[in-house]
Amino acid sequence: MKNNIFGKFAKAVANMHREQRGMTGLETAIILIAFVTVAAVFGYAVLSAGLFSAERGKETVYAGLQQAKANMELSGSVVVKSDNVSNQATDILFTVRNAIAGTPIDMTANAGGNLNRCVISLTTADAYYNNIEWSVAAIGADDSDNLLESGEQMEVTVDLTDLPSGTFADPALGPNDWFNIQVKPMLGSTMTIQRTLPAGLDPIMDMH
Repeated sequence: MKNNIFGKFAKAVANMHREQRGMTGLETAIILIAFVTVAAVFGYAVLSAGLFSAERGKETVYAGLQQAKANMELSGSVVVKSDNVSNQATDILFTVRNAIAGTPIDMTANAGGNLNRCVISLTTADAYYNNIEWSVAAIGADDSDNLLESGEQMEVTVDLTDLPSGTFADPALGPNDWFNIQVKPMLGSTMTIQRTLPAGLDPIMDMH
């Protein structure tokens, strides 16, 4: 009798343990599935953020390269004209062209209306002029627009007698004086021209 009762008790305990093992396995599976789901969602979010950051980084690099590369370059010498009476420089002329595979540059001249997108500044030992007036003329083959495109050249003229001060004595570029011209296109790097006038001024001087 005692053995029968003990056997039933042992069987009940064994059944109880089997049911608990089943519940533990189910809970573990649910928790594992939850962890996998959360990890998948988190991984997707991290991957999406990484791809977005990489794309933005690539756009930033391309924009930096576009801004840093030279679209304009000097073609030939810089010519300075002078007045024998005042012994001062009166005009600075230089020719520019579009660099190989460069973006077209808007060369609408600054004739006083501030419609230009290409800005030219002039620096001397005594003065600084930003966005000065200048004129431009196409040299050789062109398509009759204001865009400096690949294969085209344009001559830029800076009239030193028509600067914002309106006085011929400014900037007073005479013998042995230096000047710095910066051509700043809308896209691309700035082109800098720096020259020093000789000790004796001629009507036409090739500054190389």
